[in-house]
Amino acid sequence: MNNCLTIPEIAKICSMDRSTIYRWVSSGKIKSFCTPGGHKRIQPKDLQAFFNENNMPIQLEGVEKRKTKILIVDDDPGVQKYLGKILSGPLMEIDFASDGFEAGTKLFSFQPALMILDLFMPNMDGFEVCRYIKKNKETQKIKILVLTGEETEENKKRVMSLGADGFLPKSSTKEEILNFVEILL
Repeated sequence: MNNCLTIPEIAKICSMDRSTIYRWVSSGKIKSFCTPGGHKRIQPKDLQAFFNENNMPIQLEGVEKRKTKILIVDDDPGVQKYLGKILSGPLMEIDFASDGFEAGTKLFSFQPALMILDLFMPNMDGFEVCRYIKKNKETQKIKILVLTGEETEENKKRVMSLGADGFLPKSSTKEEILNFVEILL
């Protein structure tokens, strides 16, 4: 579980109706923030504070308290900077790799939940990176969003057949990228 909670997750924890939780969040009784896609998220510490203030005997034990990690793999520093800027937030940890080899070395130490991957890079291309990640039992659960300037149908079919979870052209808007990232996470 990511370190932030959704309204349905809180409803399940509390054994309550979603509409009740939504009212508490909307009224500000439970502190929340909005994702770039416009969805409400609640940090476990804020939810626990609400429980404590209202004498609700609910403990959030077992809720993992770590940031969602995203590895951006692109040989263009401008693309890295742009994606890092639009994806940064209090619950995100972003790291970068400039080619497939560097991405491979960071996979096990950084352990990203999502990789945003360019297809055409020096040394090892995105197709090979995707194939390696999805064939390896230790990394196959990592979501892969291909973001490429080479948006041909052939490239899309090839990388999707290798296990990529999504495909967007680099010409995509900030909102399109953020929405796709939110769907994958």
